Formats: sequence, structure tokens, C-alpha cells
Amino acid sequence: MGGVFTSGEIKNSGCGEISYCSGEIGYCSGEIRNCGGMHCLSLQKQFEEEFQYSSLKYGRLFYYFCLFKPRSSSYEFRLRVALGLGGDLMLTSRIRNMNTDGKPFTFAFAYHTYFSVSDISEVRVEGLGTLDYLDNLQNKERFTEQGDAITFETEVDRIYLSAPTKTAILDHEKKRTFAIRKDGLPDAVVWNPWDKKAKALADFGDDEYKHMLCVETAAIEKPVTLKPGEEWRGRQELCAVPSSYCGGLLDARKVLQCAEKMHY
Repeated sequence: MGGVFTSGEIKNSGCGEISYCSGEIGYCSGEIRNCGGMHCLSLQKQFEEEFQYSSLKYGRLFYYFCLFKPRSSSYEFRLRVALGLGGDLMLTSRIRNMNTDGKPFTFAFAYHTYFSVSDISEVRVEGLGTLDYLDNLQNKERFTEQGDAITFETEVDRIYLSAPTKTAILDHEKKRTFAIRKDGLPDAVVWNPWDKKAKALADFGDDEYKHMLCVETAAIEKPVTLKPGEEWRGRQELCAVPSSYCGGLLDARKVLQCAEKMHY
């Protein structure tokens, strides 16, 4: 697909935190520190978890399978990555409560997906208009999105609630649209640090905020609770298609065709 980096995070106050990244399907774990926002991760590579990895090719698809079993807690996390020859990407995560003492397991989840864009001021996000959101820049106060689409003129850090299954990122200069489809993940996070915060982030170039946009599928507002033996599944599908933009409307047919290709 090009221009996409995806990572994931599971947060549980009683059992620690686990993070993974899929680029070359690397794995890293550690604590998450607050360094200017929830999106900045400081990872300590401790590798205390049991980690299994395998891959295979089936038809026109490449599959990668990962299994994480943190020794300090009683849950397991499975990740399946399916990559199409055209660059389409599907991530499927499964979390199972393995507790034998009857205790529930509660967690929040997010796919941290960073998109490379030509110019953040020329990008718009469609599919989240008129939704309620929590503004992380204002102590998670609840607001309602007023526009039909999200555009960027300053820092944005929001959690959109009850988001639809399909969202699109339109990059006018590149004439490209990223289509995002999700299942089991009710929320959507939109983030760009803008200039001042970008300069304060150690792993961010001063002007790199102009060429990135983070749009995450997530389960944050209402954490997921699993009884022993129960399993949760979340899925995210990504594809890039040429933009068809006329009069402020996204050509839904092309996005749907792209998304349908991901249902194997």
C-alpha cells in the first residue's frame, strides 16, 4: 500500500500493557510513558512474554500469525495480518481471558495507524462528521463535530464515539484515498500534533507533522470486559484507491469495492 505504519496497544490497569508493531511484523513490549500525549510511546524492550510467530502464502495473500502470552497475566493475544499483492492490509486481533480463578479481564484497545500524506492542510477525513467526540486537548470534554468532514488547521487529538464501520482519508495533492473499514472497534481516534508539539517530541522532526495523520480504530470509551474463557475479536482493513472527489463527496462505490476485496 505504501505510506502506512500500524501498531497496536492493549491497556489493562491490572495486568500491564502490551504493544506491538506491524511493519516488518516486529514485536516490542514495555511501559508507556506520558511524553506529550497518549500517542508517544517510550518502549523498554524486556521480551518477557511468550511470543510465537509464523507466516504462509495462500493464493494472492500473505498471512502472518502472532501469539502473545504475557507471563504476568492470564490472557492471550492473537494477531493475524493478511497482506494482498496490491497492498491491501487486514489486521485481525483476538484476546481471550485465560483466568482460572473466575476473575474478569477488562481492557481498552487501539490500532495505531499512521498515514503518510502530502500536506496535512490538504487532507480531509470523511465518515466522522456530526459525531460526538472526546477532546484530549480539553480534558476529554465531550463535543459534537460540526462539519461533514474533518480538516486540519491546528493540533487535533480526539476520540470519536460510535464511529461508522467505514472511514476515508482523502489526500487531494496525491489524488489518493485511504479507505478504513473496522469491526468490533466502536471508536475512532484522529491525531496530528501540529508544530509546537512536534518540536517537543523526541522522535518527531520539526516539520514531519505536515506529512502524517494518525487515524485509529479503537475501543476506548467503553472498555471490553471478558469473563474467563470468553474471547473478543477486532478487525481493521486498509486499502488505497485513486481519489474521486467532486463537490465534497467521496465516491462511495470505489471505496466499497476496495473494502469488499478484503473479505476473503
